[in-house]
Amino acid sequence: MEKPVALIIDDDEMLATFFTSAFEDADYEVCTIYDGQKALSYLDNHVPHVVVLDLQLPHVSGEQLLSFIREDARFEHTWVFVTSIEGTRVSYLHEQADIVLTKPVAYQQVVQLAERVHPQEKSTP
Repeated sequence: MEKPVALIIDDDEMLATFFTSAFEDADYEVCTIYDGQKALSYLDNHVPHVVVLDLQLPHVSGEQLLSFIREDARFEHTWVFVTSIEGTRVSYLHEQADIVLTKPVAYQQVVQLAERVHPQEKSTP
C-alpha cells in the first residue's frame, strides 16, 4: 500500500518543517506548501488524506481553504487539522475542522494524532 499523503500548509518554514517531520515519522508522504493560493492550486488536482492548515496564510486564508475543502465532495474522507495561536478565538472551527491544534503543540502529540488517523490504523481520535 502506498503511503497516505499529508499536505502541510503553513507560511512559517520552521513550523512547516516541524509538522512535516512529525507526519514523516508517522509514515506519511508529505507535501509542504507555504502559500494559500499555491495550496488551492494543489488541491485542484490532489486529494490528500490529511491537511494540516494554518489559518494565517498569504494570498488565500486558511479559513477560505477550509471552506473550499469542506464544500468539495472529493475531500469527504480528508482529515483537516487546523493550527492557530489564537486558541479560543478559533473554537468556532471545531464544526468544520476535525482537529484544532493550538500552537505551540508538542511534537509527540502531532505524531500520535497522525498515527491515529493513518488509514492503516483502526482507531480514530
